[in-house]
Amino acid sequence: MNSAKHQFRYLRLWLYPLLAFSLLALIASVIPETPVKERAGAGVDLADKELRRMNYPKADSLYTSELRKNPGNAELCWKLARLEVSRGESVSFENADAALQHYRKAAEYARTSISLDSTNSKGYTWLAASLGIMADKIGTKEKLNRANEIKRELDTALRHNPNDETALSLLGSYYREAANIGWFNRVLASTFIGHVPKGNYELAEKAFRKAMSLDPEIIRNYHELALICIEKGNREEALHLMKIAVEKPVLFASDKRRIEKMRALLKKYSPAQPSTLSL
Repeated sequence: MNSAKHQFRYLRLWLYPLLAFSLLALIASVIPETPVKERAGAGVDLADKELRRMNYPKADSLYTSELRKNPGNAELCWKLARLEVSRGESVSFENADAALQHYRKAAEYARTSISLDSTNSKGYTWLAASLGIMADKIGTKEKLNRANEIKRELDTALRHNPNDETALSLLGSYYREAANIGWFNRVLASTFIGHVPKGNYELAEKAFRKAMSLDPEIIRNYHELALICIEKGNREEALHLMKIAVEKPVLFASDKRRIEKMRALLKKYSPAQPSTLSL
């Protein structure tokens, strides 16, 4: 009898850990593993450099090569969206269809990035950018139609990252556009579309200033803020902002056009220099 008890005790000591291990193995097989976000390869750094040089074809080749190796990489997708927006902005005004193709591709890449990683702010940011530019190219009605969607994407981006400088810059533009909608257009929008973008210069200025504090090299923020200052009658600060901006490095193709516009505004609003009198 004692021998049987001893054997049972020995069997229990050996069997229970085995059962526990088997149970853990069963649980592990049922519960899916937490997906690990894929990291982009070293080629992305090279692609980023080519983007900054505005060598868009080379950047495209490097990004897409990395994407083929890592098709589930959300970072690569939003960077390709950023690239396509940049390529669209580099197209001449006469070739609007080609530009729109780039913006549509940008929106596709951005949506893919969001589907792969819904916590990354950049996917929402570049989706908003592509939608906003497409609407701007198509016309006022399309811009009003897409206003809520654009604002929603920007709000989501900033909820995930309050310091997303690109989202803040785009939000500033959104508020500035909303402030510029006249009462007649507001009536038309509320009548035929059902909603009107809400915003004012104060909100726009706040967004641009925060974006500038996060990245002081982006020309568009100085330009857009200067335009608000002109609208508000503060030409002195507008001139100060534009003088800083025209000395900044050109990072995007659109920066060249902005600098041209700012030089024209500086010439228009700068006080006339007193002529020097020869003695």
